Amino acid sequence: MSKWFFAVDKGGTFTDIIGIDPHNKIHTSKIPSESSLYLDPVVQGIRSILNLSEDDKIPSHKIERIRIGTTVATNALLERKGSNTVLLITRGFGDLLEIGNQARPELFDLAINK
Repeated sequence: MSKWFFAVDKGGTFTDIIGIDPHNKIHTSKIPSESSLYLDPVVQGIRSILNLSEDDKIPSHKIERIRIGTTVATNALLERKGSNTVLLITRGFGDLLEIGNQARPELFDLAINK
């Protein structure tokens, strides 16, 4: 028998949780990302889908994986609501921002037009 799989999108306002149970049935939960009723919306969403009470431990042996994505940082940048930030790069890596992660259409093309 397989285990649970959870996928989470933690946003600034709401956190969306999708759980796929061992029988491939999909369960969903959408909760506020901030609440005085719980410390962590990801944990609370998983607890909700598993129908656990506040005192029950999450049965980690029944969970295969949890994937979490977030739009919080992206939204902060787009809305210009983030804190002042500085980027420090050690000697020899000054071109790191220019190089990026090597994602480009033709990986071995030596004459890339930007």
